[in-house]
Amino acid sequence: MLVFASTCPPVLAQISGPNLFSYFEQSNLAGKVIIGALAFFSLIAWTIMIGKSIELRRLRTFNSGFEEKLREQRTIIDLPDGFRVPASIPYAIMFRDAIDAYWRVEPRRGESDERLSTARVEHTENALQRAVANQTLAYESNMVFLATIVSGAPFFGLLGTVWGVMDAFGAVAMQNTATLQSLAPGVSGALLTTVAGLLVAIPSVFGYNYLLSRTRLLITESENFASSLADRFELESR
Repeated sequence: MLVFASTCPPVLAQISGPNLFSYFEQSNLAGKVIIGALAFFSLIAWTIMIGKSIELRRLRTFNSGFEEKLREQRTIIDLPDGFRVPASIPYAIMFRDAIDAYWRVEPRRGESDERLSTARVEHTENALQRAVANQTLAYESNMVFLATIVSGAPFFGLLGTVWGVMDAFGAVAMQNTATLQSLAPGVSGALLTTVAGLLVAIPSVFGYNYLLSRTRLLITESENFASSLADRFELESR
């Protein structure tokens, strides 16, 4: 019993000692508002990172399936009636734009077949270039928000720290005697905003770099698909 009684006070003191919650209580109003905003930014960042990762992985799988299905076709200019072009697959959208551009060029009176074929291939290549640009914008959607959080969160946390330290020194200046005990709570609460900003920015920068690499991979694959598709249009139109 004596041993238990002698060990209880240190344990309780350790549990009730300084922690993030006590630092939050010691923060000024501006610091609490900034920490709340950073928590909201963190929620947005994690939502974008998880959602974008799932989306890119799903689109790449769909693209691979459609490319394989298109490769099995003997011709792409005159596809069979049973061939369907899904509107939710990026490669399918690019192919649809290309085939529409190809057949949009109608023969003119006195125009040779070779010149007609050349005009159709040129229109197809232009349509594929526009489709790749549109798909690039679609792949990179919401990335600007994540990049803004990555670059802005540390500065937002630093703003809270500077503001909190300013308030802490201002409160101490109004007292007759300035001690470390009166200054430390305000400073520790102010530093919490910097910690919060870094906790938001560090995972976000890793997630942003990962998503950026996956996005560049899909863009490169889209460019290669468009190039091979243009070559096939050119070969079949001869």
